[in-house]
Amino acid sequence: MQPGDDYFDDPGPRDACGVFGVWAPGEDVAKVTYFGLYALQHRGQESAGIAVSNGERIVVFKDMGLVSQVFDEPTLNSLTGFMAIGHCRYSTTGASTWSNAQPTFRGTPDYGIALAHNGNLTNTDELEAWLKTSVEGADVPHKDGMDSTSDTALVTALLTAHGADGLTAAALEVLPRLEGAFCLVFGNEKTLYAARDAQGIHPLVLGRLENGWVVASETAALDIVGASMIREVEPGEMVWVDASGLNSARFAAAEPKGCLFEYVYLARPDTVIAGRRVHAARVEIGRTLALESPVDADLVIPTPESGTPSAIGYAEASGIPYGIGLVKNSYVGRTFIQPSQTIRQLGIRLKLNPIRDVIEGKRLVVVDDSIVRGNTQRALVKMLREAGAAEVHVRIASPPVQWPCFYGIDFATRAELIAPGLRVEEICRSLGADSLAYISLEGLVASTGRPMRTLCRACFDGEYPVPIPADRAAQMGLEQKFGC
Repeated sequence: MQPGDDYFDDPGPRDACGVFGVWAPGEDVAKVTYFGLYALQHRGQESAGIAVSNGERIVVFKDMGLVSQVFDEPTLNSLTGFMAIGHCRYSTTGASTWSNAQPTFRGTPDYGIALAHNGNLTNTDELEAWLKTSVEGADVPHKDGMDSTSDTALVTALLTAHGADGLTAAALEVLPRLEGAFCLVFGNEKTLYAARDAQGIHPLVLGRLENGWVVASETAALDIVGASMIREVEPGEMVWVDASGLNSARFAAAEPKGCLFEYVYLARPDTVIAGRRVHAARVEIGRTLALESPVDADLVIPTPESGTPSAIGYAEASGIPYGIGLVKNSYVGRTFIQPSQTIRQLGIRLKLNPIRDVIEGKRLVVVDDSIVRGNTQRALVKMLREAGAAEVHVRIASPPVQWPCFYGIDFATRAELIAPGLRVEEICRSLGADSLAYISLEGLVASTGRPMRTLCRACFDGEYPVPIPADRAAQMGLEQKFGC
């Protein structure tokens, strides 16, 4: 990528990772996990992995790439057992390298531990110090120079260091010390575990198969593998499944602060969070946006696919016809092929292409999920004008992104975000649009059906539910807010 390029330099918000686990004797657990990860592919596209246990040993297979690129039929057939843990990764801590692919694996004298993690820890320095004092001469996987630089490897090392009395006891000792966002799926040769941070920042759900149990980042993954939804793993709760059945223990008091951006962008629209389908919430976001920011126009079109439900809601509430004005290439994905200068100049057209017959001469309302740096929207507005749009009115289904995320979404540092320091009118001029409006924070929250106090809104209002260490705040350009 070249700095300043439109589409290539603005991938937008990157997703948190996806985790999946299954305990089901008699089932082909590797293939169940493969399809579960396929359903969670939107949450991470850099690497994928599956760990399988047959009761005596754990085998881990992982590699860089999409789930369908990492696994084939012979590989899955070789992963036999009754329990599996899966992961698809987007890197938020640690480089995008094979050594940081998950699940991680580490052994104790009595058993092995495989672990997959969705989220970001905020107190890794403290945890590294604890690991050093836990076992004399212990290595620190999170530290520079080690094979793995992820906080996931650090948690695995801590569970190993405190595993003398078994993994359940180790987990109940380690989990209360973790701060930040974490949905963990882990296990030894006999038992599958899942745990969620006290704030419940990212989703984690429990499902039932005819012959076993499933845990996953989203309910959509349960649907895909034929599991029935039982309930969410509660904030501050650890569940585990073994030959005795389902067990549960609380390691921290629940202080719910679910990620508001899951409703805007991260989760699949067919996923249910806190009892509400994400698609329904996004349609309601569009209705609210239309009531808050009406405009005289001829056609409402989405930026596919993340803007589609909100565009439907906007059209319903405004009475303006809904149409498909942009076609998305669903097969772009992540690529390591550097575009030539000619292709680079085409920019966003690799991903989206306008339907001239639909938009020519029309006053358009273009609904998108968010604006991070603004490069994609700037290129999109230009492309629509070149295709003959008479006016382009941009409507955004989230408030301005003002602050970076420390809990598993790769927002830029504050200096790289377009919203801080600019009025909406100035952003509108930067994009080249005829008008620009964002939904209000109050309108967005109301559309989810959840009380504001139960949601993490930090990227919009800077109110972080888990304290941020001063050095990390300084790195992200938050010196003034946190007094660094």
